[in-house]
Amino acid sequence: MITDVDKTHLERAVELAEQALEKGNEPFGSVLVSGQGEVLFEDHNHIGTGDHTLHPEYAAVKWAASNMTEAERSVATVYTSGEHCPMCAAAHGLVGLGRIAYASSAEQYGIWLEEMGVPAPPVNPLPINDISPGVPVDGPVPELAERVRDLLQKLYASKGH
Repeated sequence: MITDVDKTHLERAVELAEQALEKGNEPFGSVLVSGQGEVLFEDHNHIGTGDHTLHPEYAAVKWAASNMTEAERSVATVYTSGEHCPMCAAAHGLVGLGRIAYASSAEQYGIWLEEMGVPAPPVNPLPINDISPGVPVDGPVPELAERVRDLLQKLYASKGH
């Protein structure tokens, strides 16, 4: 269940996605929050550099692995503008991070790309629990998902789709 506190962090994730798009990256952003509610890490997508593994969810996982204990990781939440891709979902599960809350789902992403006439991505957009079944997940949030969709439309319109 998405709470008002969750919505605040998800809104920040979408703001980070907006920043990513402004900087020439795909519009995705993530925020890592401790079990006590402290924002520990935030980032946006950096794949415009040519390294397509520079997802904000993966960066949050790497930060958590280096800076948090196993117990701290297990009660943390990652808030993200879009449901984790399989790479990020696997990393999240392997490091033992807790809950994921997302603004837009992998299913929505796939539908939107098809509607926009964008070729399928090189990795199937799958639900997190298909990759890491033990991770608690919540989302999508309709009003925030529409903002993410709008960002994707801007991205692909600039590429001629």
